[in-house]
Amino acid sequence: MAGRTAGWPAWLREHVWEIRFRRYVTLLLAVVLVAAGVWGGMTLAQGDRSCAPGVERPDGSDECVGVSTTAYDFGQRQLTDVIRAIDRENDSVASRARVTVAVFQPFSAADNDTLRELQGAYLAQYEANHHESGQTPAVRLVLANPGADNAHWRETVDALARMTQGPDPLRAVTGIGSSTDTNQQAVRELTRRGIPVIGTSITADDLANGRHGKDPFPGLARVAPTNTDLARALTSSARILADRAYLVYDKPGDPYTRTLRQSFERLLKGSPYQPSAFHPPQDRTQEGTTANTFRNITFNICDTPHTTDTILFAGRHTQLRQFINALGRRGCLDRRFTVLTGDEGSYLTSDRQLETSALGHNLTVRYTALAHFDAWTDNPPARGGSRADAQTLTKLLAQARHEPVGPIGGTPRDGGQLTVAYDATRLAVKGIRQATPDGSRLPTLADVGDVWPQLRGSLRVYGASGWLCLDNHGNPYDKAVPIVELTPAGGSKFVHLAWPEGRPPKGDCLPPA
Repeated sequence: MAGRTAGWPAWLREHVWEIRFRRYVTLLLAVVLVAAGVWGGMTLAQGDRSCAPGVERPDGSDECVGVSTTAYDFGQRQLTDVIRAIDRENDSVASRARVTVAVFQPFSAADNDTLRELQGAYLAQYEANHHESGQTPAVRLVLANPGADNAHWRETVDALARMTQGPDPLRAVTGIGSSTDTNQQAVRELTRRGIPVIGTSITADDLANGRHGKDPFPGLARVAPTNTDLARALTSSARILADRAYLVYDKPGDPYTRTLRQSFERLLKGSPYQPSAFHPPQDRTQEGTTANTFRNITFNICDTPHTTDTILFAGRHTQLRQFINALGRRGCLDRRFTVLTGDEGSYLTSDRQLETSALGHNLTVRYTALAHFDAWTDNPPARGGSRADAQTLTKLLAQARHEPVGPIGGTPRDGGQLTVAYDATRLAVKGIRQATPDGSRLPTLADVGDVWPQLRGSLRVYGASGWLCLDNHGNPYDKAVPIVELTPAGGSKFVHLAWPEGRPPKGDCLPPA
């Protein structure tokens, strides 16, 4: 380059060529630096998938999943207050001997039931840490999110397994609210790894131990009765005659609908009619084309003899709503029918697509709730639960409207999901503390999983939903079942309590041989 300008005057080389050359070099360096910055930023953005401590976006997904140990609310504003309350409570017991209990729910697709689940778990945590005479260990709650459709349950289970070690070790997982295939897989893997699990509102018989005498989920305890027990409670409360009832069911079904159908089929043994099947979308929260199927099924129902007055429905809540809407437009409005179904009916109290006018056309819809605020208020039975146990929760709810307990969000009308979540966490706490040997600060995982069958008799949990007396397989024996009816106003009303054994358990609350 010097050779090319050697014959140029000095002033020309300095003021024209070299200045221009320096500008070119500077411009080139600037371009390189900007490009490097952009590339580096993109690389960092792609590499940093975290949303909060313990929570991140898996490859190929924008959903934040994992186990949160902070006040992170997964972008769900309706959960913010109760998650902040949990975070405050966790901080308040940081200096005490404590264990961790995880709430396993699809928080990134939060609905009212998820909110109620958290509210109930938190109130049980607060009670355990403040109202139980200094019993130990204290309880820390964390939020385990497997994703909106539970697609990331494996990663979440892996994270929970890692938390079984450390200063505040995980000792139980509660939540598991729906009887789905993915939840079944998650429970199977958690219990395979020796992590105790307490199901809140899972009712499927094949998501329980004791079926055919086998325990496929060692360390699983449940608050809710199985579908078989719910169907038995229905039978004890409403006389169901095989020749006067008609079955409508989900085909091929999922764990909930399949076992509910099987329970209903046992009740209808000898029925003169073949049941009617419908085929919902794989994602049963979607509408699909089943509304048209139900319109056709109403013709079959109207064709039955006038003595037929009961319809047993084994399906999820979206399809139940479609079916009720179709019945409201049936051709035989002059005939009276009663629809009986499982606890999925509770979702319809907040479903704006339900045509409540159908309930004014000689149609009654009743379902087996898992809990209800009114179940123990007026003339409760002498056994199986009590008004005082239920009032303990309602008093906590009143305190939670403001500090230091709350706020935790609004209060539900019937309180079903909140109550069973509260009882499930109380069951977890009771098991953890009963499994802690004298002189020890913390129990082992194995000891917690082994203690469930001992929580009966005088060691029962006096739940707000009724007594929890666990059998040898971790299932509640003769648990109280509220029968609830949908109202034309869009809500629900408590009808009465029913029992799988036809009557409340004996005072000793010991499952028979």
